Amino acid sequence: MAKSNHITRAGWQQLDQELKFLWKEERPKVTQAVSDAAALGDRSENAEYIYGKKRLREIDRRVRFLSKRLETLKIVDYHPNQEGKVFFGAWVELENENNEIKQYRIVGCDEFSPSKNWISIDSPVARALIGKQVDDEVRVETPSGMAIFYINRIWYEKE
Repeated sequence: MAKSNHITRAGWQQLDQELKFLWKEERPKVTQAVSDAAALGDRSENAEYIYGKKRLREIDRRVRFLSKRLETLKIVDYHPNQEGKVFFGAWVELENENNEIKQYRIVGCDEFSPSKNWISIDSPVARALIGKQVDDEVRVETPSGMAIFYINRIWYEKE
């Protein structure tokens, strides 16, 4: 399945800042370090030169990815019409059959973060939640079987 091109405004800004940092600060610094290491002579056994060249390739690869990705991403801002239903950017409080409560935010695949409880719009849970309302029952097929959740609360961060 193709990944979606949706992203929050804050997520887009974070990727844009990373691109600018890599291009304007990190790459020139590493380029200078490689140049300095190359001036020392034998490059075949020069660890700083070898590591610097490797780091430059990593930076260039990430810069290319970010440049292309930022062009295709669509920023999805909060709209008052979303209130009461689960859409992109929503925080959702779910309760399972064991009365365990969890909160998730639905974000783009470029910004999902398990440590923040941010799940990708492309995940099975997020796809099952889209369009639902408080008190709806949501069924999600998981690797361990069918999971049933109840929506307790829906809210949005107005960025």
